[in-house]
Order: sequence, then C-alpha cells, then structure tokens
Amino acid sequence: MSATDVGADAYPRGMTATDETATNDRSSGPTSDDAASARTVTDETPRPRRRPGLSPSRANDFMQCPLLFRLRSIDRIPEPPSPAAARGTLVHSVLEHLYDLPLGERTPDAARALVAPRWSALQTEDERCGALFPDDADGAQEADWLASAAALLETYFTLEDPNRLAPESRELSVETQLEDGPVMRGIVDRVDVAPDGALRVVDYKTGRAPKERYVGSALFQMRFYGLVLWRERGVLPRMLQLVYLGDGQILRIEPTESELLMTEQKVRTLWAAIEQAAVTDTWEPRTSRLCDWCAHRSLCPAFGGTPPPTPRDRVEVTIGVRPEAA
Repeated sequence: MSATDVGADAYPRGMTATDETATNDRSSGPTSDDAASARTVTDETPRPRRRPGLSPSRANDFMQCPLLFRLRSIDRIPEPPSPAAARGTLVHSVLEHLYDLPLGERTPDAARALVAPRWSALQTEDERCGALFPDDADGAQEADWLASAAALLETYFTLEDPNRLAPESRELSVETQLEDGPVMRGIVDRVDVAPDGALRVVDYKTGRAPKERYVGSALFQMRFYGLVLWRERGVLPRMLQLVYLGDGQILRIEPTESELLMTEQKVRTLWAAIEQAAVTDTWEPRTSRLCDWCAHRSLCPAFGGTPPPTPRDRVEVTIGVRPEAA
C-alpha cells in the first residue's frame, strides 16, 4: 500500500478510537519531528553493554550524514539540552502514564495534571533537563514551555479518545536479530491488539506532519518497527499509525509483506555501509538544510571544523567490526 492516509474504517475491528479522518496536506520544516530527537535526551545514561545493533533514529542519522552517525553513536559526544526534544520526552511520558488511569478518567484535565509531576520526574532522571532555562529567573520561560506541552496534549484528545482504547503495550522495547545483519531495536510508543489479534503500531510525534519530501524518514521508522514486531511475534501488523500533535494530523499505512521485506533489505544494505565506514574509518559529512540544526557543526570539516580521532575501541563495541590498522 502506498504511503497515504486511510480513513477510520480501515482500522481493524475492535481497534478504532474515533471516526476521525486524517489529512496530510499541511507542511512543516525538516525539524518538525522533535519527538524523535527527544530520544537523545537521556543518551548519556550509563547502559549495559549490548550487541551491536541499529535503531531507526541512528539509521536515519547515517542516511542523513555518516559523520553525524559517528559522533552520536560511536563518540557519543553530548549534545546541548533542547527544549523541543525535552518537550517531546515530557509529552510521551504523560501519554504513557495517562493509560495507567481507569477508563473514564483519561481526560484532558487528567493529562494536564500529569504534566508537572512527569516533568519533575524527568528532571530527577536527567540533570540536563534542569539546565534547559538557565536565564529563567522568574520561571516565565519554563511556564510557557510547560503550557506548550499541555497544548500538544489538548490536541491529542481531538484525535483519539483514550477511554476507548486498551493498549497492550506502551513504551515497548523491541528487538530482533537480523540474520547476516544487525540487531534491530527500538522503543515503540504504543501497541494496540484487536480481539482478532490484529496489531496496530502507534507513534506520537510532537512536531507537525512533514512535507512529502520528508515523509520517507517517518515511514521508514514505522516500517522498521513493523518488521521487528513481525519477526518477534509472527504477526504482520495491520496498521502503522503516526499521530502528529503539532498540527493534529494522522498518517496511517497498512504495511504489506513485500514492503517490510524491502525495509529488511534496506537495513541490511545500510548496515553493510556502516560496517564499511567503520572498517575504513571513513565518516564523510553530508551537507543539507539539516546542518543548520546540527549540534556538531563546529566539528564538521564541511564548515571548517575538525572532528576528534575516532575512538577505535568504541567502534568494535558499537558496530562489531575492527577498524583497519592506521
């Protein structure tokens, strides 16, 4: 099926939330997806060693710019706190915990009431969140920022009625080992399962729906998740759904086996290119409009910078290959 919206009647039976329809005719810039970047807010948290693998966000990093992939995934150079990214994390946290409430109590007021405690919890988990507003002596900037998060949550209730949903999973960590490829892993915002076993995979975006030329990145992410769940559970997801809270739009696609197999082949090809870059220590910068928002621009040769030497020990840990001898 092509990457176009389908109406609510395309929901599997028992999964429909509202009878809203989705249009995808508004535009946004290349940084509209601040929810995806929100995943980097806690990237510096110590983690146990894992098998070399690939997530949709890191895959998109490499496709956007191999040097960006290296600096984020291998060097893991800290990036300055971003209000947009932290807001995405906060909104995701509120929506996750909203479903802890009983049916009938999942209201806009309840969501607003969760904003402050969830923000407090995030500040405890990541000290960088407390440094988002260094010049905010009277708290006005933070108050406006919290109000903007609340406004995104208000939009959510115009798109779905959470009192009519019983998600099987929220913030679900998924992974599968791709034969002759990487471990594919990620975090799925929500999985709904209909009475007949049909799966719907849902991802919240706190930005605006992208222009057509940028929609491929979002669709790749959702097909990536669809593929992992298909491999894990043996069930082809019936629907992949992107909920854009920035402008109140929903993008729905019904994936086919052939589309997910093509995604699998794309991941294999991409991983082979990453391995080659790791072995040869060749991480070429790739310039685009997105460079204007890059936190590592000062290190980029395309802009007169010099990246640090590649930490060779981390290459093997992250990619699973040994760099060639210098």
